[in-house]
Amino acid sequence: MSIYVGNLSYAVTEKDLKIAFAQYGAVKQVKLPIDRETGKKQGFAFVEMDNDAEEAKAIKKLDGGEWMGKTLTINKA
Repeated sequence: MSIYVGNLSYAVTEKDLKIAFAQYGAVKQVKLPIDRETGKKQGFAFVEMDNDAEEAKAIKKLDGGEWMGKTLTINKA
């Protein structure tokens, strides 16, 4: 069970994502990929939650919303 979170601000941290998604259920893991060549964040992440119902609630509430100056794209990974 994993959620794709796209169009993230490059300033976002794993902690920021855990806090945002914890409102909708238990967050198991956050992966925030880093570009190997530049060492910079790639602007997307994967969030793993405890169950499908929590994921569905987070997707419904956060997809298309504005966060840190960006409009989020959120769906099942």
